[in-house]
Parts: sequence; structure tokens; C-alpha cells
Amino acid sequence: MRETRSMAWIETVPDGEWESGGGHLADMYGRVVDPENGRVDHVMAVHSLNPQSLAAHQGLYESAMAGTASLRKVEREMIALVVSVQNECHY
Repeated sequence: MRETRSMAWIETVPDGEWESGGGHLADMYGRVVDPENGRVDHVMAVHSLNPQSLAAHQGLYESAMAGTASLRKVEREMIALVVSVQNECHY
């Protein structure tokens, strides 16, 4: 039988309010919104009350996914997929 996991509740700014609020959060929206479904993934949305944290997380993600010379992009994407499946997260 599969174990049921519960998610922590973290207050976030709703997707539709990121751009209307202006400021740094609005500036970050275009960098973090998923172009395929028009949503901000939960892993990024948890930073919405602290845009500087969001920018740092996005910078780390971009570096990990594009800045590793020892792995090809397809290998980095495969690692991200396996981790997401293992964590039961949307990829």
C-alpha cells in the first residue's frame, strides 16, 4: 500500500496577482511562469512573498540546468525528471 503524504501549507501570492502588484515580483513573473500551462510551479510560488528569495532560487535553477559543463542538457533534464517523479511532483 502506498503511503499518503501531506503537503505543508505556505501562503503565496496567487498567479494572477504577480504582475498587477508591480515591483520585483512582477519583474520575476516572466522568468518563472511555465509557458506551457501559464502557471508558476509551486516550488517557485513559495517564494512569492519574498521576491529576492525567488530571484536567488531562479538563479540557482538556471545555473544548475544550464551551467554544468560536465552534463549535457538532456542529462540534466533526466535528473530533474527522476527527482520529480520520486518526489511525486509535477515536472
